[in-house]
Amino acid sequence: MPYVNGLFYRDWGTGRPVVFVTSWALSSIMWQYQMQHLADNGFRAIGYDRRGHGRSDDPGTGYDFDTLADDLAGLLEHLDLTDVTLVAHSMGGGEVVRYLTRHGEDRVAKIVLVGSTVPCLRQLPDNPNGVPIEASDQLLARLRTDFGGWIDENAAPFFGDGLPGCELPQATKDWTVRDCMSVTLNAALACTAANVAADFRPELAKITVPALVVHGDHDASAPLDLCGRVTAELIAGAELKVYTDAAHALYLTHVERLNADLLEFAQK
Repeated sequence: MPYVNGLFYRDWGTGRPVVFVTSWALSSIMWQYQMQHLADNGFRAIGYDRRGHGRSDDPGTGYDFDTLADDLAGLLEHLDLTDVTLVAHSMGGGEVVRYLTRHGEDRVAKIVLVGSTVPCLRQLPDNPNGVPIEASDQLLARLRTDFGGWIDENAAPFFGDGLPGCELPQATKDWTVRDCMSVTLNAALACTAANVAADFRPELAKITVPALVVHGDHDASAPLDLCGRVTAELIAGAELKVYTDAAHALYLTHVERLNADLLEFAQK
């Protein structure tokens, strides 16, 4: 199995590289439908497991965005990738943004942020619709003692149960929950704390590569008006695609549409 600096990665196909960055608590297997589609259409699709996630090592530290961005940099450098399209979901968007502002854009041609939690989840005087610190503290306390219970309670809004077009087989939902439950508690807690505390608004204005922002209008994890819409406004020239009646798990509920949008954008 391929590893670099303790990170497990999947490497499918040949051609220009598309590197997939995962959601909070999920491994790179989450992207398998998108990776296969890109690989089938002349691209090299690469996905890796964040530290403490999936098959990657569990170092017990390094869940700040600087270190996570350095992990991404190490992968790109190890594989000597250039002209890369970076695709990120949820928390992974922060890793992509921090990579670009910390390591530069020389290796990156364009980015795609899918249901991303950037730019700023926390409630601040200039971000009044964000998550209050009390709610963040309650979330962390709950995860410390009942991680599985919280995952179970939040599965329905994650998948968009009840929304037209978001129907998924129970087996697919169960597979996703199992993948989520494989993350170490230490990684889940540290990543949650880092993600809620981050404010990427100043960094988004520094991004100059073409950007596609894809977001569901019923995303409970990263509300459109707090995350996707603001992100698209802050990145110069970014394109925003809003999926109607879609929640957070776009990579599962809207496979064909997302695959087509990713391919079209990567081919530009």
